Amino acid sequence: MLKIRQTFERNHLADPLGALQPQLSKLDSRLQPGAHVAIAVGSRGIDNLPLVVRHVGEYVRSRGGRPFIVPAMGSHGGATAPGQAEILRLYGISEESVGVPVCSSMEVVELPRGQLPIRIFMDRHAYESDGVILVNRIKPHTDFHGQYESGLMKMALIGLGKRDGALAVHDHGVGGLRKFIAPGAAHILAGGKVLAGIGLVENALHQTLRIEVLSANEIAAREPLLLELARSNMPRLPLDSADVLVVDRMGKDISGVGIDPNITGRIGVDGQRDAAGPQIGSMIVCDLTDQSHGNAIGVGLADVITRRLYEKIDWEATYANVITSSFLERGKIPIVAPDAREAFTIAMRSCGHVPQGGARILRIRDTLNLEYLYCSPAVVEEIAGSSRIETVGSESDLFDDAGNLTPF
Repeated sequence: MLKIRQTFERNHLADPLGALQPQLSKLDSRLQPGAHVAIAVGSRGIDNLPLVVRHVGEYVRSRGGRPFIVPAMGSHGGATAPGQAEILRLYGISEESVGVPVCSSMEVVELPRGQLPIRIFMDRHAYESDGVILVNRIKPHTDFHGQYESGLMKMALIGLGKRDGALAVHDHGVGGLRKFIAPGAAHILAGGKVLAGIGLVENALHQTLRIEVLSANEIAAREPLLLELARSNMPRLPLDSADVLVVDRMGKDISGVGIDPNITGRIGVDGQRDAAGPQIGSMIVCDLTDQSHGNAIGVGLADVITRRLYEKIDWEATYANVITSSFLERGKIPIVAPDAREAFTIAMRSCGHVPQGGARILRIRDTLNLEYLYCSPAVVEEIAGSSRIETVGSESDLFDDAGNLTPF
């Protein structure tokens, strides 16, 4: 295998707090002395997240308010209060790290739903607060594409709704996500409890590209524009098809479904077509991140996994997330191989006859980090001449003597 580097647009915020601080002033008139303000934080690994959350807490205090953090992540964390608090801790969000207490609960309040055909819920701590500030990354969703995907609108409806809110929407499948996020979130925002949303957009290198503080009545109009900015800055694989894709690790901190379908082309939702590209013959995944806390949703997108990954799976946490989503295929277990070498052998066999030396193999660390990856000689030959790709290392083995992947 040969290590290559892809050149992506590197624009990012050199001073995130410098971009955030002046925008917070638009909340000055909404924050009254003594106000109990909930800062809603989700279950994704986001660049500068602890920094942003800490500063929002400091801002609320500077206005005489009393900030606290609520996990806004639907059914993640095994759909338990301790599990959701632990996910935040693994992302660097705790009272000790950001100076703001975490109030984690799965208890919700059902809100009046007006003419909406779905039930609407809100975390009880958030509901009983004097106002909520949403903090979330805006990006293409792993299940569907529409006007609103992963971002502030979805957090308002599903994240803050905890497991009950997630079930209410996911009961309608992918169509429910596409159909109900807009009216459901708009209904919640119109209720006046949400003060603002802080939308973060990242570049292809997982760096903060944009921070925008949006008042509640700005979120619906502005989020689609930020979604398109995020879509245009997503990383990608260097070619549209491969025989085998080797993925070092998957996890909830990397993607909501562990392995981002926007990168692999595999959606894994019954009745939904996979993306037109890339076309991957067989995919193996070798590990699960610690930040996932055992939640291996998306493991069913792989064809082969290692025993190392399999033994890290927390079935209760995984099934809570998979069953709530209703996309059961993503929780099915692929072939389990004793090590990475055997997983690769199985994957290659499933590709049928491949001429000697012609195997088109890619190895990535995960679907979030695609600046550096490894390619087989056949791939390197195919992408030679691309102005955005360079070879940065000599040939190296894919496996060590024990059958494990060599260090990335």
